[in-house]
Amino acid sequence: MFKDKSLEQKDLKYIWHPCSQMKDYETLLPMIIDHAKGLYLYDIYGKKYADVISSWWCNLLGHCNPRINKAVSNQLKKLEHVIFANFSNKSAIDLSEKLISVAPKGLSKVFFTDNGSSAVESALKMSFQYHYQTGNPQKKKFMAISDAYHGETVGALSVGGVDLYSKIFQPLLIDILRVQGPDCYRCPFNKDRKSCNAECFCYAEKVLEKQHKNIAAFIIEPMLQGSAGMRIYSPNYLKKLRKVCTKYNIHLIADEIASGYGRTGKMFACNHADITPDIMCVGKGLTGGYLPMALTLTNNKIYKAFYADYNKGKMFIHSHTFSGNPLASAAALEVLNILKDEKIIEKAQKKAVFFNNLIKETFSQNKFVGDIRSIGLINAIELVKDKKTKQPLDSKKRTGYQIYKQALKLGLLLRPLGDIMYFNPPLTITEKEMKQVVKLCKQAFINTGIN
Repeated sequence: MFKDKSLEQKDLKYIWHPCSQMKDYETLLPMIIDHAKGLYLYDIYGKKYADVISSWWCNLLGHCNPRINKAVSNQLKKLEHVIFANFSNKSAIDLSEKLISVAPKGLSKVFFTDNGSSAVESALKMSFQYHYQTGNPQKKKFMAISDAYHGETVGALSVGGVDLYSKIFQPLLIDILRVQGPDCYRCPFNKDRKSCNAECFCYAEKVLEKQHKNIAAFIIEPMLQGSAGMRIYSPNYLKKLRKVCTKYNIHLIADEIASGYGRTGKMFACNHADITPDIMCVGKGLTGGYLPMALTLTNNKIYKAFYADYNKGKMFIHSHTFSGNPLASAAALEVLNILKDEKIIEKAQKKAVFFNNLIKETFSQNKFVGDIRSIGLINAIELVKDKKTKQPLDSKKRTGYQIYKQALKLGLLLRPLGDIMYFNPPLTITEKEMKQVVKLCKQAFINTGIN
């Protein structure tokens, strides 16, 4: 065990951490994690933290899952990596076959990338090039909804709509069509997402009707806008979007990087609306959080538009050094095996009811809690200044960040989205662990004065 803070100081000497104001680290040193098991992380001093956000939403089946450990170890003994142009490997092949068998019907081809942003980039380029090569070169525009998040490379950032990530880079970004998306907590139509007919789709429909001739694709996070504050909306929105995109020959790109793999209670969020996108991006839980990998799935119609003699120049020139990596593929394949063998999603659906009820019982009477929303095991608590007006808290006070710091002291890893606290645990979390993390979260609220 370490007795001083030398390792933390060395970290800060050399490392620039992501999505962080490094000046904050002057008062909150980085926590150096030594090992992990299941829900828990253990730092170099022996303190444990309940990882209720799945380490940025990717740890699907708990840390150091023995079955995934074994799968990666076995693969490591045979092959660590091989170029994916003209070469292949069995793990990548088996993964593709198994994934297509559980993906929305009609998706049939798998393109390998190494992170979510890259999967989105490839989807956008795939759509653009498809239209160019099928007689519709005027279809150059992309469309997305407000407060969307699709990654942080230039193309992905362009279709995103969260100012925190994109505002400063506006001069670099692609000009896209942005429309007001669903905001069910502050619904302008005073509807309930559980019974509405997605009246808010009218905003997108108007733009689609006027500009469909120039639109290549509409990209959306199905059912759940993660970085917008875990906003959950009606499946009817997706049904309407699918219908209009089909009518106007516009690709529907489903960004399932955060919502896929059982996070919303179904294998993919698109399943809630019983639709199939033209292109679907998956990542995060794909490998159980073990290794970087993301995939872009599409259908035969799109694939065939690129299939021609080499001198026709129709090939998809988009590559990643670690495409089809055998180690990541082995991990991802075992994740699918575990989901099926251990009926993980089915069990998680039952636990989700218990978890949501527990959170509502604990926090619904708190005067600062404006909304508690859930889908699958994901639960979000939106803090407001006034429940009646739904007026947000003063962002300058960084209330969510103060709660985060108090939770860390108690051994709970929360990472708020502004003043929205959320739980997005591994699907393997137990009821006992749920009770513990909710208890710790409540104490963090009390310690911060949010009660």
